Amino acid sequence: MQLIDVSLRSSSLAEAVRLTGADVPEILDLIERTRPGPFRTRTIELGTYLGLRRGGALIAMAGERLHPTGWTEISAVCTDPAFRGQGLATALVRAVAAGIRERGETPFLHTAAANRTAIRLYESIGFQLRRPTSFARYRTIAAG
Repeated sequence: MQLIDVSLRSSSLAEAVRLTGADVPEILDLIERTRPGPFRTRTIELGTYLGLRRGGALIAMAGERLHPTGWTEISAVCTDPAFRGQGLATALVRAVAAGIRERGETPFLHTAAANRTAIRLYESIGFQLRRPTSFARYRTIAAG
């Protein structure tokens, strides 16, 4: 499902750190444990990714992926299960959205249609359901 920002209150998050290529192994570990959607080794190069740490460990993150003209997708929103229910993902979404808006763009995001909890959360903080979307995966086969 695709959701667009219609009334999200964006704000900076002082404790958020900008994640870099050096953080990719830890990011991939968090992604594997939380399964927010596709994230590969070089995905971090697509935009700003912010993370929260506790005791030095990455426990939550969110960032930017797709950039159609005038828009930026908020992606890889996830929180370690041991730290859920504290508003960390919401705070990160708001912080990423603040950066997107500073560029004069509109935030949007995607989530699985079956993930009703995420859809309700995103709607409660100011996103509106725009439409269902389909993503296709293609692989080229070398001519033999």
